[in-house]
Amino acid sequence: MKTLYFDCFAGASGNMVLSALIAAGLDADALKKELTKLGLPEFELTVETVDRSGISSTHVRVVIPDEKNHRHLPEVERIISESELSDGVKESSIAIFRRLAAAEASVHGIEPAKVHFHEVGAFDAIIDIVGSCIGFEMMGIGQFAASKIHVGSGFVDMAHGKFPVPPPAVVELLKEIPFYSTEITGEMITPTGAAIITALCDSYGSIPEMTLERTGYGAGTRTYDKFPNVLRVMIGEAAVASKGSGTEQLAVLETNIDDLSPQILGHFMDLAFAEGALDCWFTPIQMKKNRPATMVSVLCRTADEQKFLDLFYRETSTIGVRIRRVERHSLDRLVGSVTTEFGDIGVKTAYLGGKAVNSNPEFEDLKAAAAASGVSIKAVADAVAKVSK
Repeated sequence: MKTLYFDCFAGASGNMVLSALIAAGLDADALKKELTKLGLPEFELTVETVDRSGISSTHVRVVIPDEKNHRHLPEVERIISESELSDGVKESSIAIFRRLAAAEASVHGIEPAKVHFHEVGAFDAIIDIVGSCIGFEMMGIGQFAASKIHVGSGFVDMAHGKFPVPPPAVVELLKEIPFYSTEITGEMITPTGAAIITALCDSYGSIPEMTLERTGYGAGTRTYDKFPNVLRVMIGEAAVASKGSGTEQLAVLETNIDDLSPQILGHFMDLAFAEGALDCWFTPIQMKKNRPATMVSVLCRTADEQKFLDLFYRETSTIGVRIRRVERHSLDRLVGSVTTEFGDIGVKTAYLGGKAVNSNPEFEDLKAAAAASGVSIKAVADAVAKVSK
């Protein structure tokens, strides 16, 4: 699967993400053409090659009209939703903006819909966020990972005064995400950069095993002595379907139901998996008034919470859902195939410290091969074990 790794040794901003994608081969003219679908006032993308501590890097400057009006979340969502962009770009862009607004709302004690985007800026944030999502789609990125995030140190001047680094909104965005500070002064990770990365990434840690195809360096505005202020992105074909060396931040959505047909619950599970749930399970419980009931649980990525909330409310009788964040650590998994007398069978192998510790054929492949060949599933499994030795 095409994988993008954010190497955040100098943090990240929305502009740095966009710059790094262009440095990695994203066509700037094609990007600009897609961005015009937003129907925003005329703007320019200026692409420059700059030096950051000896590293040739790309810096994209967005030249925008002089705007004094702040946009609130509903207006930003309307602009994106009514555009002619692809559904995938719309969905990911809005999810990032909602995450950004939720963080700002938590800091200021208001509803997300009432947030107006101070430093994150209405116009340039739209270009950075939507432009990045366009780039991810154009480059065929299927999964994301990131390093631990360098946040910087010191203080930063903001609309409401001088605040410590990382500023409050960034702290909210980085909850349950590994980050660190060094003696490098300045705001290394901005709210927009943090929102993009944390909305997309499933794991944080070392570089995932991949066949590297492209690398891009997106330059930050500031320069430091002997420290490259750049975001490095690495793009390649991942050798594993899931990386265990980093910690995945996931969500569990749960509700208790005592008034729904088992057939409908079964249908809900089918829909949950079809929508991309990582897992879904039922637990028999006893509710008030001694009523037998079912606890319905869905494990999903944090960026998909709203989608599964909507599924709960649309397809079941519940009027409330519990949400809790969890961490998942799993072994590296390599998905390959072996050729047997019954055909090619998919095999998933798990690794610990680079050594195979578990290997199992894909059951659906066993089932299909057995049915096609008129033999038992066990016979096909034995054939897989034989050629796998």
